[in-house]
Amino acid sequence: MKNSIKDWPEQERPRERLILYGAASLSDAELLAIFLRSGSKGLSAVELARQLLQHFGNLRQILDAELSELADFHGIGQSKYTQLMAVKELGKRYIGQQLQQQALSLNDSSLLVDYLRFELLDETREVFAVLCLDAELRHIAFKKLFFGGLNSCEISINQILRFAIAQYATHLVIAHNHPFAKAIPSKADLQMTEQIQAACALVEIELIDHCIIARDSSFSFAEHQLLLPKNSP
Repeated sequence: MKNSIKDWPEQERPRERLILYGAASLSDAELLAIFLRSGSKGLSAVELARQLLQHFGNLRQILDAELSELADFHGIGQSKYTQLMAVKELGKRYIGQQLQQQALSLNDSSLLVDYLRFELLDETREVFAVLCLDAELRHIAFKKLFFGGLNSCEISINQILRFAIAQYATHLVIAHNHPFAKAIPSKADLQMTEQIQAACALVEIELIDHCIIARDSSFSFAEHQLLLPKNSP
């Protein structure tokens, strides 16, 4: 039985297919296999990658796993774990730099949500964060301002405004995570968002979105038209 990828037909090898057809043409297992480079006893890198995906569920959960969890798989040690964490951080920084150079689209929250997921998904308690943007909706500063418990987080609107004003922000995105719940806004979330939007308007800062980030979903107030129209009473 041929378990080494080197023994596969050239057109079936992940690296060769990536070069010929691009990274988007590869499955999660094939992309992970290229990173792993080698498998373990009796398993090719692709087969090991498939086992990891089957066990953890998806790539995100693999990247969020602890060394002790990954070490249960033969062939995954400290070296590959540190490489995985480096890949994760590179992805986070790539999206962050993309957000700095590329203005947000008010009609599509995908870039914003991708950035916020990288920032908030690791948190095991509720965190409230603020993203400051300039007049062209480009990234100025991001900060996790408030830290709560498993299901709630106390905030200060005055502190949010002080931070935004100090960054010379003209637009603002607020975000918080639901570490163990769905990305569905509560009544308190709706009321808080109205209060923050009204307070921002008083200092000529426009709140353009409030995003909720959960492990398996996200929610954009702007996309669901839950923000008051600009200049509304």
